[in-house]
Amino acid sequence: MYQVLLYYCYTPLDDPEQFRDEHHRLCVALDLRGRIIVAGEGLNGTVSGTAAQCAAYMAAVKADPRFAALEFKVDAAEQHAFQKLHVRVKPEIVHSSLAHLRPQERTGQHLSPQEFKALKDRDDVVVVDVRSDYEYNLGRFRNAVTLDLENFRDFPARVEQLKQFKDKKILTYCTGGVKCEKASAYLLEQGFENVYQLHGGIIKYGLEAGGEDFDGQCYVFDNRVAVDVNRVNPRVISRCCACREPSARLINCANPHCNAHVAQCETCGQALQGACSDACLAHPEKRPYDGTGAYPKASNHYHPAQGLASFRL
Repeated sequence: MYQVLLYYCYTPLDDPEQFRDEHHRLCVALDLRGRIIVAGEGLNGTVSGTAAQCAAYMAAVKADPRFAALEFKVDAAEQHAFQKLHVRVKPEIVHSSLAHLRPQERTGQHLSPQEFKALKDRDDVVVVDVRSDYEYNLGRFRNAVTLDLENFRDFPARVEQLKQFKDKKILTYCTGGVKCEKASAYLLEQGFENVYQLHGGIIKYGLEAGGEDFDGQCYVFDNRVAVDVNRVNPRVISRCCACREPSARLINCANPHCNAHVAQCETCGQALQGACSDACLAHPEKRPYDGTGAYPKASNHYHPAQGLASFRL
C-alpha cells in the first residue's frame, strides 16, 4: 500500500539552496517521488511512497524544529502518485505575487474541518474558493463564491469582488491550505476584519469531516488528477466540454498547445480523440489518445539524484 503526503509550512529558511540539496538527499534515500518547493519563506510539497517510507519521511521532517507546526495530510493510494522526484528552489512556496506577506506572523484564523462545517452555512458567513477556475469547475463547496482565477497570482486583482462582503465572516479554502495562508493574510491587509481559513484544506475536510457538501471532485497535483472527497452527499457538478452532460472525468486536451484541463465524457473523448474542440482535434501536433486523457512526460533516463551537485550517472 502506498501513501500520498500533502504538506506545507511557512517558516524562514536562511539557505534555501543548501536545504534543497539536503532535502533532496533525504527523499532519494527514502525512495520517495513527488514535487517539493523550497523557498526562503518555507516548504511546500506532495510526495508518494510506501507507508513505511512516508512514515520515515514525516519523522525526519518533524524532527527539524523549524517545521514543528507542519501538518501532513495522508491519503492512501494504490501506487506511486508521481513518476519522478523534483525538489526545486523558487521565490515563493506558492506563486502568489504576495511575497511580502508573512503568514506565520499574521493570517486568517484557522478552522478545523468540524469548525468549518459548523460555520459555512450561516447567514453571516461567505465561503470563498481561492483556487483556479479549472479546479473549482471540477468541484467546490456548495454555494461557495468563486473568483474567476486563471492563476492564484490573480487573486489580489479579484479582491474588489469581495468588498461587498466586508460585514460578513470570510471563510477561505483551497486544496491543502497553502494558498489560503496568503489569501487570508492579504484580505486582512486590505481591511477585512473577520477572515478565516479551512485548516488543511479540502483534503483534510474530506479525511476528517466526510467531505459533506463538497460537490464534485477535488483536483490534485499528481498523477491521480482528481480524488473523491465527499462520502456523505456527493454529486457531480462538472460538465463535458463538448456535449455538456454531467461528467466527473477530467482530461488534458490532446493538443499540447492548448493542454486545457477540462471535463470530458467517454463518448466525446472517443469522438474528439481527447481534444477539447474540433479545432484542437485538427491541430497537426495533437497527441495520440489512449482513452485516459493523461500525457505523462517520458522518463528520459530519469534518475532520482538528478539535480544534486554531486550527481553523476
